[in-house]
Amino acid sequence: MVRGGFCYVRSAGAPTARTGPRPAVSRILSAAGSPRSLAAERRAAALGASGTCDNTRMGKLRSSEAQSACVRAARRQCADAVLMVRPACFGYNPETATTNAFQDPDGPSDAAGIARAEFDAFAAALRGEGVQVCVVDDTPDPPKPDAVFPNNWVSFHADGTLVLYPMQARSRRIERRQQVLDAAIAATGFRVSRVLDLTAHEREGRYLEGTGSLVLDHPQRLAYVCRSSRSDPRVLEEWSRELGYEPITFDAADAAGRPIYHTNVVLSIGERAALVGLEALAAADRDRVLERLRATGREVIELDRDQLRHFAANVLELASWDEALGDYHLLVMAATARQALAPQTFARVAACVDEVLVAPVPTIERLGGGSVRCMLAEVFRPA
Repeated sequence: MVRGGFCYVRSAGAPTARTGPRPAVSRILSAAGSPRSLAAERRAAALGASGTCDNTRMGKLRSSEAQSACVRAARRQCADAVLMVRPACFGYNPETATTNAFQDPDGPSDAAGIARAEFDAFAAALRGEGVQVCVVDDTPDPPKPDAVFPNNWVSFHADGTLVLYPMQARSRRIERRQQVLDAAIAATGFRVSRVLDLTAHEREGRYLEGTGSLVLDHPQRLAYVCRSSRSDPRVLEEWSRELGYEPITFDAADAAGRPIYHTNVVLSIGERAALVGLEALAAADRDRVLERLRATGREVIELDRDQLRHFAANVLELASWDEALGDYHLLVMAATARQALAPQTFARVAACVDEVLVAPVPTIERLGGGSVRCMLAEVFRPA
């Protein structure tokens, strides 16, 4: 089904009709006044009025049950809320292009305006699917051509940890703004328990660019990282120790032998499936990575280099709620990626989720060198 340039695909087992219209944003104000999705509100009702992992507020739940609820919350694979930054001065960034071979300087004259239109349509489509979307406007001064990619500098974790990341390009470090964090926290009801600030590594030339560098398997506590100048092993070691993940590193390159700059353009992990550009992985690493992915019980869907070039791995699975389906999972991918997938491959991908949202963002992809996954900073809220 296509609506306004966006394609919606239901999996084979999912109902084709909804029992009622889906609101633009399904959310209920908590007692504190913070918006929460209807699915989150229902989960909160099962845990207690606060929806937190504080045992003193768990009502009739025994201590062991409360602890189990905390563990389940911390190990959800898919978030139901995202932060997006609406670009003010989007454009080609020559500084990042030195390590991002996906960027192309040949774009339309009104690239910034077209990118905003792509952004607005994408954010509206996500809201229409019941995902809670916090949109924060970028500021025009100073110009920040890559502000549309906030996942590279911040991540929000289910235990309340907020992580700030060191970025390689100096022109991108000004994207880290307290106003963006404040807006995301207020809009989603995220409760900060601690801040892990890794940005001091920038002074030593060490970087780890958020969930661009990190592709996370939350239930298994695994962090997959493609080695590159943007993903330093020492920063990864500190991140893994602080968050309690096992790092799995590998090398990957494009057809010209250039290192893949970010892990999330070669690998995506959802609830039931993993998409991986196995052809791009170094021969010495392929079997090891494939074995770890398969050991989780997920279906592993292999992608070739041409599909990676069209951002087929730069996808993200999100959680939502539907009147017909209840809690359900939505896979977000770009129209570029959809067109690159053979029918049988796309059928395998679609069968692992309840719905696929295909979003056209060609200008952002061409000039920015990133696709829909890069535009979304997941916010994992307490269950």
